[in-house]
Amino acid sequence: MSTSFVLRDRMVREAEEAGLAPAAFRSTASRGRVRAEPPDAMRTCFERDRDRILHSKAFRRLKHKTQVFVNPEGDHYVTRLTHTIQVTQIARALAAALSLNEDLAEAIGLGHDVGHSPFGHTGEEALSPYFPTTGGWHHAAQSVRIYEVLEDLNLTWEVRDGIRAHSWKIDPPPTTEEAHCVRYADRIAYLTHDALDSMRAGILTADEFPSAMTERFGPPTSSGWVGGMIAAVVDGSLESGEVRMRDDVLDDMNELRDFMFERVYLAPVQHQPQAAAIDIIRRLMDHHLGHPDDIPASYRDNDADRVVQAADYIAGMTDRFALLTYARLFGDDGMGGLTI
Repeated sequence: MSTSFVLRDRMVREAEEAGLAPAAFRSTASRGRVRAEPPDAMRTCFERDRDRILHSKAFRRLKHKTQVFVNPEGDHYVTRLTHTIQVTQIARALAAALSLNEDLAEAIGLGHDVGHSPFGHTGEEALSPYFPTTGGWHHAAQSVRIYEVLEDLNLTWEVRDGIRAHSWKIDPPPTTEEAHCVRYADRIAYLTHDALDSMRAGILTADEFPSAMTERFGPPTSSGWVGGMIAAVVDGSLESGEVRMRDDVLDDMNELRDFMFERVYLAPVQHQPQAAAIDIIRRLMDHHLGHPDDIPASYRDNDADRVVQAADYIAGMTDRFALLTYARLFGDDGMGGLTI
């Protein structure tokens, strides 16, 4: 047998996790899967989850889903897929620096946004009135539903829990420090790439951003924003004993977030395409509520009620497929300038 290589199988990888930080989550401590499976010869349970997510249909659809700007002209705007990749990279960087379980952070990061509807967060606004008794519709819960029901991957409990609570508005928070890395990574990623996209769209110029951020980390066009905020999370975590950002940088980041909501996410220039997207989603919902047989059998949970079945189908659509379906059902009128 050749001595050029050394086999690093699952048992070796699990043993290596003993060298992680005390706060790290070990794959051998997982609560397991809904359905028991024999362990993989080479991969830990979290590596296996990562691979299942990467090969899933829901993950592939992210390449044609909006991040912020609906139907933008230009090849360099962030999509839900590129956002997901950036979040995962930042989460792994945080986990590596803090000696946490990088594979767990990566699996959560890759799966965290697969439940997003077409047209970004606008889709949540469009779908929420159909779910008045549950506080609305949320993409994080839909992400979990996809991997538990619609495209059942039998993921570990920890990965599903991290996906469930990757958003800061979800309570209770996630149970692992790796999932908290994803929470920070998500916010760091979207604030920085949305800032660049807002300049690309001509909504903002570099000198309009809050001075606290630009004086601390440089202009938004530099890599200083991502690297600086990663370093602030690492420093804050080492000081506090839990994953958190240094308070002074957190204040600056929150100021930036408030600024982005006022000047970009809720800006008047966004109102028309967002209103068109909401109308498209709601008309598609109403049609499929009245014509449930139009929902493909391959994407229908027969145990769910009619509203959930319709929402599963509409939320799973890419932007392009939603527009194509709308045009087929209703013609081009009412698309509000959104083009296929």
